[in-house]
Parts: sequence; structure tokens; C-alpha cells
Amino acid sequence: VKHLAVGDEVFGFVFSGGFAEEVVVPSNTCFLKSKKMNFPIAASFMVAYGTSYHALKDRAKLAKGETLLVLGASGGVGLAAVELGKLMGAKVIAAASTEEKLQLCREYGADQTINYSKEDLKSEIKKLTDNKGADVIYDPVGGEYTEAAFRGIAWEGRLLVVGFASGTIPKMPLNLPLLKTASIVGVFWGDFAMRNPKLNMENTRTLMKWYDEGRVKPHIHKTYELKETPRALEEIMNRKVRGKLVIEV
Repeated sequence: VKHLAVGDEVFGFVFSGGFAEEVVVPSNTCFLKSKKMNFPIAASFMVAYGTSYHALKDRAKLAKGETLLVLGASGGVGLAAVELGKLMGAKVIAAASTEEKLQLCREYGADQTINYSKEDLKSEIKKLTDNKGADVIYDPVGGEYTEAAFRGIAWEGRLLVVGFASGTIPKMPLNLPLLKTASIVGVFWGDFAMRNPKLNMENTRTLMKWYDEGRVKPHIHKTYELKETPRALEEIMNRKVRGKLVIEV
């Protein structure tokens, strides 16, 4: 381990074991914590921002001036995608299920919003983009929203498959990417971090620099004690969380 020294304050990424007093972390997923960052922020930062930055930069090649649609935009990775999309020069449309969630998205820079519990997702995408469609769709939700969003994608658009928070893995009619010459692009940040540690470290340094400069501000919905972990997980399952939850040991 060359990039860290004994005594450094760090944060890391583990696939399991996060609710423990002590944990061993692979060196290529362990990072020096900014002196300006407290531990609750550090614990909630990398999965959300690391995933979203890798998705937008490395997988979608998001370009300045393009339109980015973010599904589940008030969640941890979704809100990070809204914030990073704006920082990268995109026009951002945030889609979520309540007005309260959409208000938070606007505070984080969303140019336009869609309440997909009340509005037709495809129609609203078309309306907000003057019928052009979204260049990049960031989808951590899955379920019924994936196909509806893809039907509103732009020519040569990219759908980022980030996760399935709805609990349902969607099936896509493959004539849709054919008709729009569009791409369905998988995003697995954890595996990317292990396979390409050098590029992941570069991405992490960029994100930490932006944090130090005040250009990204992670949103923590609530902090829980370790004994309250079941309640925190229920909040996530019941879709009551905006941003991230933190467990303090």
C-alpha cells in the first residue's frame, strides 16, 4: 500500500461488512479522506458519487450541452447524478415520485422535473426536449419506468443501467434501440474499481477536489445509531429517503 500511511483518516468501499466496528478493505478501494470532510459525509460519499461519475464520464461519455434524464433522482446515486450532470455541463431533467423529492432535485441543480407518479414519462420527456429526447438516461430504478424512459430517448442516446431499486428487472424490446440507434450501457462501479484501480483513483481524486472546492454537497437524509440499522433499512425499502442514510458506530 503506497498511497496511504498509518494514521491517515480514510474511507473505503466494501461489498459487505459495512455495519461493523472494524473492517478490512482492499487497498484499491480505500481512499484518503479530505480534511474538509467529516466521517458521516465520507461514509455516504463514494458509492453515490463514484457510481454516478463513472456512469456519466466513462460509460455515457456525457458531453456539455447534452440532455441528461435521471430516474429516481432524489435517491443517493440519483441526486449525485443530478449534481454531477450539471457540473459537467448537461441540461438535467430529474424524475421522481413526489413533489417533495423533486424540490430537493431542483435545489441540487435540476433544470426541469417530471413527477412520474402523476405524469406520463415518455410524453413529458418529449415535451421538455422539444421532441428530441434525452441524450443520456440514468436509470437506478428499473421496473416499469425503464422502457417508458427509453421510448423518450434521443437519436444515438445512451441508457445507463445502474440498478433496480423498484425491485423488478425490466425486459426491453430490442427494436427500440434499433430504431433510435441507441445504446443500453451497463454500469457496475464496484467491479470497475477492482478491475481499473488507476482510473478509479483518478476519478476519486477529481471528486474529492470538487468536494473541497464546494462544487458537490452530499445530502444526508438522516443519521442513525448502529442499533437503529433495521429502521434505517426499512426507510430505504419504503422509499422515504432523499439522498443518503448514515449509520454511526
